[in-house]
Amino acid sequence: MTGFLLPLIVTLAVQIQASLVVFTPPVLAPVAEIDVGVRASAVGIVTALIYGASIPAALLAGHVLERVGAIRVSQFCLLLTSAGMALIAVPSAWVIALGALVAGLGYGTVTPASSTVLAERVPPGWRVFLFSLKQTGVPVGGAIAGALVPVAIDLFGWQAAALGVALLGLVVAAAAQTVQRAVDSEIPPRRSAHGTGLVEPLRLVFSHARLRELALSSFAYSGMQMCLGSYLVVSLMERTGFSVTAAGAALSAAMIAGAIGRLFWGAIADNWVSSRRLLGLLGLAMSGAAFLTAAIGAAWPPPAIYALAFFFGASAVGWNGVYLAEVARIAPPGRAGAATGASLAMTYSGVMVLPSLFWLIHAATDSYAAAFVSVGALTLWRGAAFLRGR
Repeated sequence: MTGFLLPLIVTLAVQIQASLVVFTPPVLAPVAEIDVGVRASAVGIVTALIYGASIPAALLAGHVLERVGAIRVSQFCLLLTSAGMALIAVPSAWVIALGALVAGLGYGTVTPASSTVLAERVPPGWRVFLFSLKQTGVPVGGAIAGALVPVAIDLFGWQAAALGVALLGLVVAAAAQTVQRAVDSEIPPRRSAHGTGLVEPLRLVFSHARLRELALSSFAYSGMQMCLGSYLVVSLMERTGFSVTAAGAALSAAMIAGAIGRLFWGAIADNWVSSRRLLGLLGLAMSGAAFLTAAIGAAWPPPAIYALAFFFGASAVGWNGVYLAEVARIAPPGRAGAATGASLAMTYSGVMVLPSLFWLIHAATDSYAAAFVSVGALTLWRGAAFLRGR
């Protein structure tokens, strides 16, 4: 059997690129709003469309992975996310919306594919840490979006920056070919004995008490994560006078903290604290960070803002690896891909619903503070649920 190290590197690269596609539109939005003719705060709609399209893709992931192979599926995912990113470079709200949907169809199967690659390869004592390491691709992609995309915008313009992200996806897809044959040949295509519709994977998750609890909590946690990623830049620019580069640096700080957090929390869950209890504590932490973010104003010194962004990212972005490793651990044998896909359908639903709710609250109140407090209350509820007994 192929070792786990090279497949881990490839799945990490795929995760980074897919995440870069998701986090690039919020960085483009403040600069592109004049050309597009839509306020930057509406970028939450783009995020919602990406994750809305990800939901059916995630639900069908187990079925597709059994027939095509996880690395080949990952390559197809990158082609779709790159095509979506290229459409987002067009200064038309309708074309951008189409690009978001195309990118979402690709994004939805990235994580189930990578979980399938690692589920039977990682040593048991390292499971949470290595899943967390793989999932650092999400905040690393966000950090790249916050640090390098603003530089590309300054040098080449927002459209060229978007096309550069799309081109990078094609490069990563080509590089994944190095392990495609070895990895995908280990599990020959076969006809599943399980149902292949959209409902069957959801039935798998919601008939299992612990999978159901994880899925419901991921709805809130993922929504908070994407509200942070979608609105931190624009809210800092409007509330503190930060430039796009300074606000992007705060986003990078949050994402770097998320990457560090995923590794740190993975090690904690493997050795000292149960995954369930740790997820509860992280829910309380991200709620506190959201409440503090609501209080940010022009009088706040930049170091304090960056420190808060770091803490926010460590919790609101750092939880994901612990969650996915727990899903893979308790899933029925041979069904890690289907269980992960169905659980992620709830995760993506949170990412679709809560940024849209955030946008509606901001539109109704003209207050980013009210929106951050509202989403923070939801994650506080779910975090407390993890800590109440068994």
